[in-house]
Amino acid sequence: MESPAITIDGLTKRFGSLTAVDDLSFTVAPGRVTGFLGPNGSGKTTTLRMLLGLVEPTTGRALIGDRPFRQIPQPAQHVGAALEASSFHPGRTGLGHLKALAPQVGVPTSRCREVLDFVGLAQAADRRVGGYSMGMRQRLGLATALLGDPQIILLDEPANGLDPQGIVWLRGLLRSLAHEGRTVLVSSHVLAEVRSTVDDVVVIGNGKLVRASTLADFEALAEHAVVVRTPSRASFVALAGERGWQVEDTHDGFRIPGVSAATVGTAAFAAGIELHQLADVGADLEAVFLNLTRSSDAPTSHFPSGPPGPPAAGPTSPEAVR
Repeated sequence: MESPAITIDGLTKRFGSLTAVDDLSFTVAPGRVTGFLGPNGSGKTTTLRMLLGLVEPTTGRALIGDRPFRQIPQPAQHVGAALEASSFHPGRTGLGHLKALAPQVGVPTSRCREVLDFVGLAQAADRRVGGYSMGMRQRLGLATALLGDPQIILLDEPANGLDPQGIVWLRGLLRSLAHEGRTVLVSSHVLAEVRSTVDDVVVIGNGKLVRASTLADFEALAEHAVVVRTPSRASFVALAGERGWQVEDTHDGFRIPGVSAATVGTAAFAAGIELHQLADVGADLEAVFLNLTRSSDAPTSHFPSGPPGPPAAGPTSPEAVR
């Protein structure tokens, strides 16, 4: 059994009377993409900053492998991060930004053009970052995170500012990194942005763990249902009672969760009940996500065992980000 790539253990951070992160515990499995989900202000960024040694926890531990980030030699060759796409020096070029970081990361400057090409910024390498769009800044943040060729990658809202084509590109990038055996922890406040990309999810609300599970287990929370319209409403309700179905009145029809359209249709036909509409409807997983994050009183975990100043888009070492 592989050890976790990331361990968050009883992590708490208070800023005066505000508890930003509240006794948070979860693990991130190696070689997988994990979505770190929650509304804006739920504590995601603070957690990532504690993991990177940028913020001291009030209590608890945040570990990369079996040690804190600050104890890792040449940390940017093990962990890459992109936290803020707006934190670049506007007067530097994209290439200049990476070249300034390369000595701290411990890589040759030739690596800079490699990662710019990898994230699709080769043609903009010599342009000043002040003229970059938000999407281009996000790509530069990714290039910064990948500069040291790390095995663990932390990304905070990387889809912000990307156009639809850019989001498709990002999803492909994250999957390719995971296929190479790298570990990716990507935060987002929008489930739909990461749903087609992640293997696992960690959901937090108000700084507390709400749920940690595989994506498949999380999706199972959203029950499929059947929508029915019939002129014989009373007869259909009676049939549903006989069959033990839960019926939700939608005013112009009914919604029956947990059964298939085939089951409902067969029973209605046998009972001689005319149906004007019979359809399976997909699960509203976004609604489940929103409902979960409204309250964090009952966390559940179902995982399988398992630089100074503006230029820093993601820390390359503790010294580079103080």
